[in-house]
Amino acid sequence: MSTTVPMTPPGLEKLHRQLRHLLEVERPQNVRDIEVAREHGDLRENAEYHAAKERQGQIDGQMKWLENLIASAQVIDPTTLSGDRVVFGATVTLIDIDADDAEPVRYKIVGEHESDLSQGLISFASPIARALIGKSEGDEVTVRTPGGQRVFEIDSVDFI
Repeated sequence: MSTTVPMTPPGLEKLHRQLRHLLEVERPQNVRDIEVAREHGDLRENAEYHAAKERQGQIDGQMKWLENLIASAQVIDPTTLSGDRVVFGATVTLIDIDADDAEPVRYKIVGEHESDLSQGLISFASPIARALIGKSEGDEVTVRTPGGQRVFEIDSVDFI
């Protein structure tokens, strides 16, 4: 049974870049490290060799993980969507109702592997995204945060 992993086109490209980096940079360097370590003699007590072989296993594992993730990708292009309901790929502008002079905040709802809060990208599985999905412009949404419950109003829903 294969499960799909939703992501945006930039999220898929990021995974492809990571895989290329492993294939073209990390793995060749690791092969060179193993060769150099082998030249040092007895492999049973060669710490450099064992570290390089362990790194080889990590790189191979990362590559397999990325290949599986890419193969399972369900790419959703937000620019092909429209409406005023919050769905995967939507960019949502929120106003904190409890704060008197709070600046509006913008979040784009993306896949788990592409989330980056510093860039306003939140995972669809995050508490705030789960509270927003299905809601519309003008709706009030209560979100449980580590600092307690907060109430937001959805100011706008865009698909960019």
